[in-house]
Amino acid sequence: MSAFIKDLIELPFLQNAVLAGILCSIASGIVGTWVVLRRITYIAAAISHCILGGLGAARYFSVVYDLPWLRPVYGAILTALAAALTIGIISLRAKEREDTVISALWAIGMAVGVLFIFKTPGYNEDLMSYLFGNILMVSREDLFLIAGLDMAVVALTLTFYSQTLAVCFDEEFARTRGMAVEFYYLLLLCLTALTVVLTVSVVGIIMVIALLSLPVAIASRFFDRVWKIMAASTLLGIFFTLTGLAVSYTPNLPSGAVTIVMAGLTYLLTLVFSALKKPVRQTPAE
Repeated sequence: MSAFIKDLIELPFLQNAVLAGILCSIASGIVGTWVVLRRITYIAAAISHCILGGLGAARYFSVVYDLPWLRPVYGAILTALAAALTIGIISLRAKEREDTVISALWAIGMAVGVLFIFKTPGYNEDLMSYLFGNILMVSREDLFLIAGLDMAVVALTLTFYSQTLAVCFDEEFARTRGMAVEFYYLLLLCLTALTVVLTVSVVGIIMVIALLSLPVAIASRFFDRVWKIMAASTLLGIFFTLTGLAVSYTPNLPSGAVTIVMAGLTYLLTLVFSALKKPVRQTPAE
């Protein structure tokens, strides 16, 4: 731990990693609360896997056609928003089962990503960091992009807080009040898509859903007000991300995996603690 603190003071890349962890935790704490409340966790998972197609395509065109400005994260943003809107519009307008649409987009996104990665010359180290997460590779340019997306997520959440709350808890009541339920549902999916892109840089595509849901699951066991759950989830996300980074630094372990293990164990401990607090039911004697 002392080596981590010493290097944190001296090394810019480690400072970037800490700032990225804090910024991503803010967005994931806020949007993760909506995702869990609306029970669209698997939609978030599908979006996270779909962006592999955008990452692979952006990397392919950047290398093959010499487009250095075309970074993989740009492809990830476009693909995430496209997947979110596709899932939302088809499920709302076509009345198609959401799980069918999710499964199709999940598979197509992953398959397209694999094809582009396979055809891209050279070793795609940056794409591997998106798959498994490598917060130490976050650059200063990435930080500005993450901060911009973060501000967009926070601003939209604050602006449409009450409407999103109504849509998440009682959609039919929101309709009777004349709210544009479809619009706010699609907005929520777009916020989820942007947050997924942010979080992927920290823990990777494979584990992104855990960072969105586990802090919220822990916080919701101690708080019942939505804004309190958001605040607690954000603080827990910052704690897990920075602690995971610090613990994994010296032994050179994947920080994303360490972060998720810590969050998962904490959630399991809260479950055990809650179970022990409940009185044991006595079986009546015959």
